[in-house]
Amino acid sequence: MKLKEDLNPVLLLLFQVTVWLYSVLAFLPSYLFSSVSESDAGLGSEQERAQRLKARSVTGRPAGPYRAMGATKRLVSSLHPGVDTLDKVFEDASRRFPDRDCLGTREVVMEEDERQSNGKFFKKVILGQYRWLSYAETHRAAACFGVGLAALGQRAHNNIAIFCETRAEWVIAAQACFMQNFPLVTLYSTLGGPAITHGLNETEVSHIITSRELLETRLKFILLEVPRLQHIIVVDDTPTEWPGYPRGISVHNMATVQGLRTKPENVCQGRKQPMPSDIAVIMYTSGSTGIPKGVMISHSNIIAGITGMAERIPNLGENDTYIGYLPLAHVLELSAELVCVAHGCRIGYSSPQTLADQSTKIKKGSKGDTSVLQPTLMAAVPEIMDRIYKNVMTKVEEMSSAQRTLFTLAYNYKLEQLSQGRSTPLCDNLVFKKVRSLLGGKTRVLLSGGAPLSAATQRFINVCFCCPVGQGYGLTETCGAGTISEMWDYSTGRVGGPLICSEIKLKDWVEGGYHITDTPTPRGEILIGGPNVTMGYYKNEAKNQDFFVDETGQRWFCTGDIGEVHPDGCLKIIDRKKDLVKLQAGEYVSLGKVEAMLKNCPLIDNICAYANSDEMYVIGFVVPNQKNLLLLAEQYLIRGSWEELCDNAAMEEVVLQVITEAALSAQLERFEIPRKIRLSPDPWTPETGLVTEAFKLKRQQLKSKYQDDIERMYGGK
Repeated sequence: MKLKEDLNPVLLLLFQVTVWLYSVLAFLPSYLFSSVSESDAGLGSEQERAQRLKARSVTGRPAGPYRAMGATKRLVSSLHPGVDTLDKVFEDASRRFPDRDCLGTREVVMEEDERQSNGKFFKKVILGQYRWLSYAETHRAAACFGVGLAALGQRAHNNIAIFCETRAEWVIAAQACFMQNFPLVTLYSTLGGPAITHGLNETEVSHIITSRELLETRLKFILLEVPRLQHIIVVDDTPTEWPGYPRGISVHNMATVQGLRTKPENVCQGRKQPMPSDIAVIMYTSGSTGIPKGVMISHSNIIAGITGMAERIPNLGENDTYIGYLPLAHVLELSAELVCVAHGCRIGYSSPQTLADQSTKIKKGSKGDTSVLQPTLMAAVPEIMDRIYKNVMTKVEEMSSAQRTLFTLAYNYKLEQLSQGRSTPLCDNLVFKKVRSLLGGKTRVLLSGGAPLSAATQRFINVCFCCPVGQGYGLTETCGAGTISEMWDYSTGRVGGPLICSEIKLKDWVEGGYHITDTPTPRGEILIGGPNVTMGYYKNEAKNQDFFVDETGQRWFCTGDIGEVHPDGCLKIIDRKKDLVKLQAGEYVSLGKVEAMLKNCPLIDNICAYANSDEMYVIGFVVPNQKNLLLLAEQYLIRGSWEELCDNAAMEEVVLQVITEAALSAQLERFEIPRKIRLSPDPWTPETGLVTEAFKLKRQQLKSKYQDDIERMYGGK
């Protein structure tokens, strides 16, 4: 998507001449030499590679199954021969990269409470450099912790839970459990009390690993509701004493548990190594559609998944640095970090509140984590990338006329060059360097997953951050693996072809009007098969009907998502069965599609479309962008506090007019456009319980919160 041009002809001519001279004097020779070397290597140009067939139907039928061109005869299930369990993955890495930095954490130099303009105090931090554990040190720490847990009575094949933020200790604890064959129950750190209680009781855990903050703010209040719990292990070093906890529950520090290995009775203790088919993780979903479900994931499932993911990241190796900040209880983050471990990469830890220099917890004038770490690899969910896109484009609007003209020229020029498979070093260094520095300046691959990424945001990342976006599709039930787009494929709106570990089929969804015989592309419900498809839901036979085994013994999962397969074998997600609502007049509305189209509107930070079959039209709940809403209120002479503006009927009408124009520009049908809206003054975060950790909408919870508004917008019915 090009930026709108309103340009001075003289500036336009000057820019074009400058770019032409640079291309001739500097870029053209290097381009020619690189083309020769690529041709000698049999690779072809990036444009040629992007146009190649990514996958094909191995049966020749439009329904598939479709497999990657490198796996048409056999799906790939492991990285290295004999490395078939997760403990072996880490042992192999620590043997090959013993002195290489493995896990890094920034030290806290100073904390202070900073008074905000509204009178509230917000904690700000100044952080120092990263301190690193080598692969050998990390392996030793995990081994000691595993023996310590066994000394506390944890036994092989008995579940153990982890309820903790993303940090180095999470990975150390997980590796300890993999070594000792303790199935690891993962829970999101933002889950509410009932969901935590449900997960712990359903899996019957007696031991849980957590942090001091989560113990004191969440876990502490539900302990009496988890009768089997006996041991709580806190990953923080302080405090070392924990008085006031219920009788029968012991609280230990991680370091104390690790120290148990040196006791004579534990020194020679053996361990029961896992089998590939043993459960490695019981991963509880975020509960976007109800009570969280525990997905049983075997060692072989995860290894197959990370094998497929790794193949899509070119030149992955020990020179790469990954920044970990997404929840490790999410399959995308866990898989990404295991891919990095298997290839000797550095993993530096962060959080959404400390990620960049402008992040909420970083004290003004000090450095965020990306500036210090300068990662080469990063994973993100679309919500985070959408925010970056909107913030940067807002700043572009505030530039002087000359600066904005230069940015627009460079943006559109680079967009054109990318479509032809060419790089733009002059624009990258002169125009986009400052934007790229927001993520540290060295990012070479950005992986996107968890939800569809808009074309506008993907193009923005390609252009301004000077790196490809590997947009992927997968679910917890498939270990996050399904498809990932190739790094030289700059097309938008697609999620790539199947990974080498999986295959994809389409199945008719008659009710929604999707058929494998549709033209020009076959469409239908997406089914994913392969060794990465998990073992099913824990103690939930009713839900296991979404899994099945075919005549060859291969497992499949019915995703509920609707896709179409393009002629080059790439998949595009076009709908979701659960998001489709039939209006009273018979029209079908895809709520997810409406939301995806409207999220690019600068006035919208988040939106939930809502409809039911008893009504004639769609309504919406909107979290407006504060800066743009205030400007709009000023323009229409609407006054009041932030909360008053969001509760103002006139303001709602003005915002609805802007949304309607954006919807028509996005070519939504009239019946798909929200006819009434409710503005929300408060953002939807995982802490509010209205979105998941991956920022997917929790529709049931949103419906409950806005029930009175739903009745108002539908005329009090």
